[in-house]
Amino acid sequence: MENDTSVFLLLEFSKIWEIKIMYVTFFLLLYLMTITGNVLIISAVALDSHLYTPMYFFLMNLALQDIGSVSVIVPKAVVNLVMNIRYISYSGCVAQVLLFVFFLGSDVGLLTVMAYDRFVAICNPLQYEMIMNRKLCTKMVGSVWVISFINAVLNTTGTFTNHFCSNTINQFYCEIPQLLKFACSDIYVIEIGYIIFITTLVFGCFVFITVTYAQIFFVVSRIPSVQGRKKAFSTCLPHLTVFSIFWGASSFAYLIPRPDKPSHFDFTVTIMYSIIPPMLNPLIYSMRNKDIKVALSKIFSAKNRKWEM
Repeated sequence: MENDTSVFLLLEFSKIWEIKIMYVTFFLLLYLMTITGNVLIISAVALDSHLYTPMYFFLMNLALQDIGSVSVIVPKAVVNLVMNIRYISYSGCVAQVLLFVFFLGSDVGLLTVMAYDRFVAICNPLQYEMIMNRKLCTKMVGSVWVISFINAVLNTTGTFTNHFCSNTINQFYCEIPQLLKFACSDIYVIEIGYIIFITTLVFGCFVFITVTYAQIFFVVSRIPSVQGRKKAFSTCLPHLTVFSIFWGASSFAYLIPRPDKPSHFDFTVTIMYSIIPPMLNPLIYSMRNKDIKVALSKIFSAKNRKWEM
């Protein structure tokens, strides 16, 4: 099977059953926390009419993206650990790369759109409703999903056009940098071009968000009221925190050369950009958000009344 390129061998965590159980518990815990938190965000926004605003519309789409990104990679890793296997079919690997890159790109796009939304809300509040109308918000989110899908198709095509000299992937899912390590055809140069193109786009988003928040902080610093400054900062810091974690970890994963052999550091970096941000998003956005808390309390109180009846 090690020479059969119709099947890929994923990372073998350990041959010791107790350690495998530990990894299964770890993955399931992260997965359930991610799914639960994001489903609660989606439910709160969908069921509470007071949250029908651009900011929460973007947040709901981000929650959908988070559920999709972890569902593409975590369940397969858990199944492999429980079933004591480590392979994934060629078509399964293609699908995993396509969907994961799609959701990852959507994450970057949505965070960029949300930065613009905060910029308009704080720097131009009087015209916020006119600028961020429903039609524009729908177009922005639709553009993010379409561009992310095209990007995912291009990257997936460029990756699997290569001929692979090996089928062993030193990661728990099909990751493009790991796949390119054992590409033994000259076509891999095309995929390197795609990666450079993606890096340029992501860096462009990073610059846009940085400049946007620099302007936001400048405007906020001129607010005379201390309470007003705190309120403005509280709406920006969660978004900036999420983006910083995602940007830092993904930069390590895609821009810094990876070791040939699997390492704990490499595994940690992958977890940091692929699973931790989707898990933290609901916590960061809801812990200090009174509107989300009120919406969730209404949902749970309504359910309790139904149970009592």
